[in-house]
Amino acid sequence: MIDFHSHILPGIDDGSQSIQESIALLKEEYGHGIRQVALTPHFYAQKDPLLKFEQKRAEALQHLLDATKDYENIPELYVGAEVYYFPSIGSSDILHELCLSDTSVMLLEMPFNQWTEKILDDVEKIIFDHKITVVLAHIERYYEFQRKKDIWNEIFSMPLYAQINTGSFLNRKKRFCLKFIKAGHSVLLGSDCHNMEYRPPNLHLGREVIEKKFGEEKLHEIDILGEKLLIKNENT
Repeated sequence: MIDFHSHILPGIDDGSQSIQESIALLKEEYGHGIRQVALTPHFYAQKDPLLKFEQKRAEALQHLLDATKDYENIPELYVGAEVYYFPSIGSSDILHELCLSDTSVMLLEMPFNQWTEKILDDVEKIIFDHKITVVLAHIERYYEFQRKKDIWNEIFSMPLYAQINTGSFLNRKKRFCLKFIKAGHSVLLGSDCHNMEYRPPNLHLGREVIEKKFGEEKLHEIDILGEKLLIKNENT
């Protein structure tokens, strides 16, 4: 099982604030059957220059690897970012640096407002010009802002993937998430965990809801897709 969205790297964003908490999160993930975890700290282009972000990320990762080198029950780690949309992102030359380890897969956080033709154009450029596999982070959090659904529909007609936070299967967004899966969209699951208190790993709980509704075959389909996307790209 793969957790495609987490904030486990210590001290880099609003996620884990210590190496001890990061280890606790990874142990919890492993205990739930998670064997691969995408480490996706927030990246805001308007806030952090890429080089500064990469340095912080590398230091946090090395700290975590050093602290867990003697542990056996730790998931395999993939390092990337949760990249918040910024104007003209489709023309940016830094995107491949933000993809998950040795892949062309990027987790993209969309704006929390009505999507526009410009946003659509940027997503299209990321996919077709940069040859990046786009995974839209926690897609259930944007729908309420889309008063006009045409851009939403056009974006999901493109070859990209939707990541759903498993906690959303446990709250008022459950109906939307199940309906989205039923509509045939290709989805990935992420805990979006930040800490052990109020945003802990919960992939297993969301998976239980999906299995109850759609059966074990749907979970297998989701897992196979995740494994396929994490295959290392020799061209990166």
